[in-house]
Amino acid sequence: MLLSVTMRDEFGLGAGRRCLTSLAGSISLILLSVTAPGCHGQAPNSAAAPDSASGTQAVITLDEAIRRAQANEPGYAAAVAASRNAGLDKSIALAGLLPNARFYGEDIYTQPNGIYSEGDAGEPSAPLPRFVANDSRPREYMAQGIVDETLSMAGPAALRHADAAAAMARAEQEIARRGLVAAVTGLFFSSLAADHKLTVAESARQEAVDFTKLTTEREQAREAAHADVVKAQLVEQQRDRDFADAKVAAEKAHLELGVLLFTDPRTPCTLREPQSVAPLASHEDVEQAAAKNNPELKSALAALDVSKADVEAAWGTLLPSVGLNVTYGIDANQFAVNGSLNPNGTQARNLGYSASVTVNLPVWDWLASKLKVKQSEIRRDATQVALNATQRRLIAQLDEVYSEAQAASDQLASLDASVNTAAESLRLTKLRYSAGEATVLEVVDAQTAFVTAANAREDGRVRYETARAELATIAGTI
Repeated sequence: MLLSVTMRDEFGLGAGRRCLTSLAGSISLILLSVTAPGCHGQAPNSAAAPDSASGTQAVITLDEAIRRAQANEPGYAAAVAASRNAGLDKSIALAGLLPNARFYGEDIYTQPNGIYSEGDAGEPSAPLPRFVANDSRPREYMAQGIVDETLSMAGPAALRHADAAAAMARAEQEIARRGLVAAVTGLFFSSLAADHKLTVAESARQEAVDFTKLTTEREQAREAAHADVVKAQLVEQQRDRDFADAKVAAEKAHLELGVLLFTDPRTPCTLREPQSVAPLASHEDVEQAAAKNNPELKSALAALDVSKADVEAAWGTLLPSVGLNVTYGIDANQFAVNGSLNPNGTQARNLGYSASVTVNLPVWDWLASKLKVKQSEIRRDATQVALNATQRRLIAQLDEVYSEAQAASDQLASLDASVNTAAESLRLTKLRYSAGEATVLEVVDAQTAFVTAANAREDGRVRYETARAELATIAGTI
């Protein structure tokens, strides 16, 4: 269902002449019974039209459209997934700095070689294993808890890298979100504007029909030439074609928005227009917000932190690292806490611990580590250049977009005034034509001026809302 406009013409001159009363207040929204997929505009506080499938159509506000788009847009979903994965990478890097604990259990059996060892005091002789490395008995049992820790510069650098990468991923997610919001805002108001243009086209078509009727009546009364009727008919035919084009444009706009909002873009819905035009913030407020909240700037700063962490990690390969190991458990020929008796009568303990400290000092690797440090420094310098370029681009974009939004905002009132003026001009011109004081060309020009002014007003609203959304994206306030 699409919206159209009826422009009511009431001609009330003497001798049965009809004149056009105030056009500025005669535009009313009506439902046109045509089949069209997607969403259609709705005046504020009006009820949604029923839907044959579900009973009622969904009423979509701008906030609801943004919410639905965030759930359906694959690019934003990928940015969210990347941000979540980067957060997990940070937790993984933090875990790498902490000691690791593990359990180790093993039971080794080695084939005897037929030779028996002389048992110690109080112990019987036992066969020796064929493999010398497998202890001095055919059986060996190990059940141990092991704690490992490595101390090096690479570990903290990896954590800083992961932390900065997570911050950059969050900034990239915010860039994707705000870009999506700006895109949805543009599509939302473009769809509303397409519906409003359709109502204007319907009004213009009805106006052309009425004017054709007026010229026909004047010709029959021998007050106008047949050329006036022909010209009015040509205009009526053109208005019919304009209406068909406006209908197609509205359907396209609905489908473009429906792709982001629904699983089936042809799902019917009603767009609820905001009650009023949102005001434009001051340049100072926007500039301060951009300095604090701009996601592109945050992403560039985080990228610089990542490159600095890479430099630290590369230098870490040239410095010593220390490894700590603590083992507690059993490594004996008997799977038992207590072993055999000693010659002095005491019982041996199989349960015990061992500890080791390992120092790894790099000596020579054909300057490979030094070259990796150089590579990381080159990437860091390039990232710094990118950060400086982002700052300059932000300043330029902020001024450009603000100027665009300011100009669009200033023109909104002028566009409304132009519509009212064009409507009044059309009314007066038709009155003059009815009185025989104006030509048919003047009426046609007045009709065209009114349609042009009404469409320009809708384009101006879209321009302002799109510029304001882009400005909010740069300032980080959207």
